[in-house]
Amino acid sequence: MFGTSGIRGPVGEDVTAEVALRVGRALGVETDRVVVGRDPRSSGEALSDALTAGIRELGTDVVDLGVAATPTVARAVGWEGADAGVVVTASHNPPSDNGLKLWQPSGQAYDTADQARIESRIEAGEYDLRPADELGARTPGAADERHLEALTEAAGGSGAIGLDVAVDLGNGAGGVTVEALTEAGCRVETLNAQPDGRFPGRPSEPTEANCRALGTLVGGGEYDLGIAHDGDADRMRAVAGDGTFLSGDALLALFAADAAESGDRVAVPVDTSLAVEDVLAERGVGVTRTPVGDVHIAEAATETAVVFGGEPSGAWIWPGATLCPDGPLAAVRIAALAAAVPLADRLAEIPSYPIRRDSVGRDDKRAAMAAVETRVRSEYGSVETLDGVRVELDDGWFLIRASGTQPLVRLTAEARSPERAEALLSTARSLLDGTERDEEAAQ
Repeated sequence: MFGTSGIRGPVGEDVTAEVALRVGRALGVETDRVVVGRDPRSSGEALSDALTAGIRELGTDVVDLGVAATPTVARAVGWEGADAGVVVTASHNPPSDNGLKLWQPSGQAYDTADQARIESRIEAGEYDLRPADELGARTPGAADERHLEALTEAAGGSGAIGLDVAVDLGNGAGGVTVEALTEAGCRVETLNAQPDGRFPGRPSEPTEANCRALGTLVGGGEYDLGIAHDGDADRMRAVAGDGTFLSGDALLALFAADAAESGDRVAVPVDTSLAVEDVLAERGVGVTRTPVGDVHIAEAATETAVVFGGEPSGAWIWPGATLCPDGPLAAVRIAALAAAVPLADRLAEIPSYPIRRDSVGRDDKRAAMAAVETRVRSEYGSVETLDGVRVELDDGWFLIRASGTQPLVRLTAEARSPERAEALLSTARSLLDGTERDEEAAQ
């Protein structure tokens, strides 16, 4: 039921009001107070209603934030003195999808053990439903102002950053970023600022291809920085003042180098570029590799030595502030870095190695990965299976892993030359294709 980012999938198929009701009941068993919020998707209101009904049937109170950024909801669990939080969101997925992501009071997403406990309770289906006079209350809440205060402090205070910034909200719930940057002294222009769960301005995921308008606007010379969020604003990507869209690995290197000192560690997923490791090694900073998914990054960030964690996809975690990926927090932090030294200048100090990524649609992704692991182990000596199958070679590496949220197998390859990176990606693709041929031959 749970993937790397909670429960997520097509509405009416994998995600239904019945699923939301069951999750609510399972959560209500162990809580007295739950914070709930949602992104702007049209299906979110019905799912939120079903979720809160299930929670309240167990006598648990609900604080309903309505449409709010995921990090706002996650942080509000602690601020409201609640036992848990739930965001109804599919994050960067298409408008036809939705999902449920659960949060602890620390701001950390429910980890593997927490998810297993909820799933087990759902399978058992045994609940002590309360009579009408013992139902939990559902009251409106507001956490944007508290989030704004935290962001302003992270920016260095009111008026601390004096940049011209363009912010592409992607029709999502990240409006608090605009407020925070404005409070920090920035002149802000917005794109796709009206919340709309159909995401009419651009696809929700803030990739370079999806954010061309932002890159063009910033590259025109009137802005020092561009910021882009996904639908629930847990992700943040950036554009330098010269119009360069920063790769996720470059952002990870910049944030990590700023946050960590010699002896510290940074949590990164298995598909992170070697450039990040090289930048940190120069500073005496170690790397802790994790499976892909901000849940795993957050788990690693609970370790004392880990001062920052991030994913090239755009999820950034500062454990000293919160264990949730906070896109608005990342926005004010990258603005502060850009105000001190232009991002284009900072990028010049980060090595760039050719990295290639691809995705292959596979409905049978789990079976395909089992077959890939068998095949790869028979052909290579250095194989890591922390998340998918990662092969280290003298001149590069490649990774084959199943997506945790979609029917896809993702391929990543990196090397010192473009030609070798392409060759390694081709090797990874051939290994995956070979499993499909084996399956066909066996039928």
